[in-house]
Amino acid sequence: MNGIRFRLATDADLASVVRLRDDAARWMLAQGVTGQWQPGELDEDHFRRVMTSGEVWLAEADGRPAGAWELWWTDEDAWGPQPPVAGYVHRLMVDRRSTPPGTGRLLLQAAERRVAAAGRELVRLDCLAGNARLNGYYLSAGYRVVGHKAGKPQPGGAPKSFTLLEKAVPVHGG
Repeated sequence: MNGIRFRLATDADLASVVRLRDDAARWMLAQGVTGQWQPGELDEDHFRRVMTSGEVWLAEADGRPAGAWELWWTDEDAWGPQPPVAGYVHRLMVDRRSTPPGTGRLLLQAAERRVAAAGRELVRLDCLAGNARLNGYYLSAGYRVVGHKAGKPQPGGAPKSFTLLEKAVPVHGG
């Protein structure tokens, strides 16, 4: 798959995941995308906490981190109480200095396969409501808008408003 390997992140990977997140935040700011991510917002402890209730995935190319994402099995802050039918993708990020265009879509597809393998039929995510470019990215990847959430709590920041999106995936597991 384009020379990219996917694996669960470990404690030894946390500094790399934080660097990926901070670099992605700097890239967004350089593109004029403000109000989304800020460098230094999330530290190793954030990702370690996610690993206790969900999963942090690392994508590697040529033995180097190429991207990462969080996969949660619940997301009540955005979606409210839900039956266990979905996986929730958060903080999808790529190393824009070393990965070719399309790498983010490969990571998203890997997350979708993981959700399906876990026996869940929907992949859900939320996207900052005011980020038209990112909302369009997910729509072009087959997601559909199913709602909006105002005032969702943010780690280390003020609550924000989000577009809620989901995509059905063929279930492979059970």
